[in-house]
Amino acid sequence: MELKRVVVTGLGALTPIGNTVSEYWNGLVNGVSGAAPITRFDASKFKTQFACEVKGYEPENYFDRKEARKMDLFTQFALVVAEEAVKDAKLIEDNVDVDRIGVIWGSGIGGLRTFQEECVNFANGDGTPRFNPFFIPKMIADISAGQISIKYGFRGPNFVTVSACASATNALLDSYNYIRLGMADVIVSGGSEAAVTEAGIGGFNALKALSERNDSPETASRPFDADRDGFVLGEGAGAIILEEYEHAKARGAKIYAEIIGGGMSADAHHITAPHPEGLGALNVMKNALRDANIKPEEVDYINVHGTSTPLGDISEVKAIKQVFGEHAYNLNISSTKSMTGHLLGAAGAIEAIASILAIQNNVIPPTINHFTDDENLDSRLNLTFNKAQEREVKVALSNTFGFGGHNTSVLFRQVND
Repeated sequence: MELKRVVVTGLGALTPIGNTVSEYWNGLVNGVSGAAPITRFDASKFKTQFACEVKGYEPENYFDRKEARKMDLFTQFALVVAEEAVKDAKLIEDNVDVDRIGVIWGSGIGGLRTFQEECVNFANGDGTPRFNPFFIPKMIADISAGQISIKYGFRGPNFVTVSACASATNALLDSYNYIRLGMADVIVSGGSEAAVTEAGIGGFNALKALSERNDSPETASRPFDADRDGFVLGEGAGAIILEEYEHAKARGAKIYAEIIGGGMSADAHHITAPHPEGLGALNVMKNALRDANIKPEEVDYINVHGTSTPLGDISEVKAIKQVFGEHAYNLNISSTKSMTGHLLGAAGAIEAIASILAIQNNVIPPTINHFTDDENLDSRLNLTFNKAQEREVKVALSNTFGFGGHNTSVLFRQVND
């Protein structure tokens, strides 16, 4: 059977550097850091006392109080960005078949704050089980997709992917495949995460995964810098409306870009550390290029996973050099996590949006916070340090990798027809 083309017709973003898509893009191109001391709880006794929190978010600006109390923050975030994307795509305004519209979402952890609060309350009690009746539906990761579909009446495929930090990109790839196989016309995809909690910070601190640069949080996320010491935890969400090309054209939808391929692979190496030679990263990028049926030389920009960890950054660069050969030196490469921090299961969504907007605007967002060259990295690579760069971007690749060795890559292309 002939596979259908799939395009992007709507975007939504709620991030540590902007609470709408336009604010987010403005933060990216201007190299804004979203890291600051934690406000969600007293972090004074934690090894890491800062994070990339969403700024100025008040649930009552989006939900009535009773409704908000029934949802964990990660689900609230999901609904906020889905609304922006659905409006951007003008889905509700057009006469669309809701039975052919799905929601495939991603979250690596789900309702961590809800789980933490309910367990702490029980532990502090007398042993009598007094749990919130909404405990389970607030906590489970799949509720985000369920809530979006309930709000809009979308009755197509509906589920959530969980693959740690690769979750949102897995959701995008599942959505892409469902549409190109003819199983849906439109899918609301993306991811959300809200893990800036005592358990989230404490747990990642115990793994020694987080930066502990408490004296300078705004510069703590420094991918590819010689002095990087771990990632900065972020929160937020991104939504992307994927739509069958002819369906989008028929209703006169605005088209941002075309999704042309994706790849998946496993490191099969370690529960948290990447393969030292980037084997899984190499395979996933090759798989994406093969799926898209394009040559490495056609890619202009890579939005890398680039978490600012000592091992991860090096292994990803090794993989890029092996996949792209001499063309690696013609690429722009950047890690937007230097600005947003690491949104875990939502990272793939906001980084896909960054890649799409790079195509739209022919601007490469920078890797900020670069101070010292790492002698283990090839200085000939253009890692877009500290300042955005203008260049034509016809094809962009976005990488996301997760604990457990889950690797995902997605490719977007400029649409001219």
